[in-house]
Amino acid sequence: MAHLLLLEVPGGNDFDLFEAALAQGHQVTFFTADSSYYAQNGTLKKYLGLAKRIVEIKPFDYHEFEKRAVEIHQKDPFDALLCLIDTRIPEAAKLAERLNLRFLNPESAAVMRDKFTVRTILAENGIRQPEFALATNNQQLRTAVESMGFPVLVKPCDGYGSQNIAIFLSEDDLNPLLDPLDNYLPCHTDYGFGVIANDRLLVERYISGQLVGCDTLTRNGKHVMLGINEKLMYPPPSCAIKGSCFPSDRYETDKIQAYVFSVLDALGFNDGVTHTEILLSPEQGPLLVEVNPRLVGAKIPRLLNLALGRSVHEDVIDLHLGKPLSELPYQTPCGFAVSRWIVTEAAGTLEEVIIPPTSDPGIRHVEILKKPGNPVSYPYQNGDRIGYVMTLGNTREQAEQLADDYVSQVQVKVSPL
Repeated sequence: MAHLLLLEVPGGNDFDLFEAALAQGHQVTFFTADSSYYAQNGTLKKYLGLAKRIVEIKPFDYHEFEKRAVEIHQKDPFDALLCLIDTRIPEAAKLAERLNLRFLNPESAAVMRDKFTVRTILAENGIRQPEFALATNNQQLRTAVESMGFPVLVKPCDGYGSQNIAIFLSEDDLNPLLDPLDNYLPCHTDYGFGVIANDRLLVERYISGQLVGCDTLTRNGKHVMLGINEKLMYPPPSCAIKGSCFPSDRYETDKIQAYVFSVLDALGFNDGVTHTEILLSPEQGPLLVEVNPRLVGAKIPRLLNLALGRSVHEDVIDLHLGKPLSELPYQTPCGFAVSRWIVTEAAGTLEEVIIPPTSDPGIRHVEILKKPGNPVSYPYQNGDRIGYVMTLGNTREQAEQLADDYVSQVQVKVSPL
């Protein structure tokens, strides 16, 4: 049994890593900047009540975080540190180094929190990627867009979860009456737990193609890719994901894997887990969308677990505890796992979500994330999605049909604005 330090959980409600730790018999000390956030989501009593201790640092301050962690570590040593949210990866890396625990090195952690810096380093290493530029004010943004030409995509350098992404396909999207560029900044997006966006923007060439995600485990600079997660998108201007299939059987795994590993090597990624999004361009091949120093979010690890017939979360814990990758029992996928998201095209207030009854064993997970009273709208970004279904089938077609049929029967009732 190990003693684990867990720093926050994704979305305020994704306790799958926590559950995996308990299933393995480990003890968990949970650090958070705001325990009331989890209580608000209805998860505090159910999950955090099982923690060995809860340490709240509000407002979050790294030096206080380190002080409290060191005090505990001296009396009850931590065996591993776990963190799966983007905004706390740099602090987690610094503390792990201080406590001599296996984690991503602090230098790479800081680099990977800024998408422009990542692009710059990859360019210096000759890695193929879309044309890009940096904008820190509205004039720079307009200059970058006009210089690059259409189509272009704009996103926060420190963003995640498809937040505040804008796609400009043509001059028509720059209607002067809307001032889409002249009033873009400041936005100061609140990422939660006291983290505010720094308003550095990455402007890059928008390229059409198939989006895929690749989750990898890395130990001492050696990488293992779990497979290709093929993503289905809503049409532009949405940047939200409609669903996905794992594993994908449509693309050359070796070529994609080699590209992903070259990105990780260029960034000096030495230990931990990554979720890399790749655009497969028919003309240019694999191109980086972004690389994240954590496991895929939005409960999608459950999709990997279904197809692989094992817990990826337990693998992540074992990795941070120092278990060699060669001892992780990877196997041929036992089926195809598919997700489909539940959404609405109406803007308003959510009244009710009625899910259909089913006894089909292929329906594995159904979860509604929004609550009555929450604002809802067309899914322009991932945070607009209401819930999801995950299915498992012997064939891709079987799993996709089952998921699509299920979502088509879901009733979403919305009160208009």
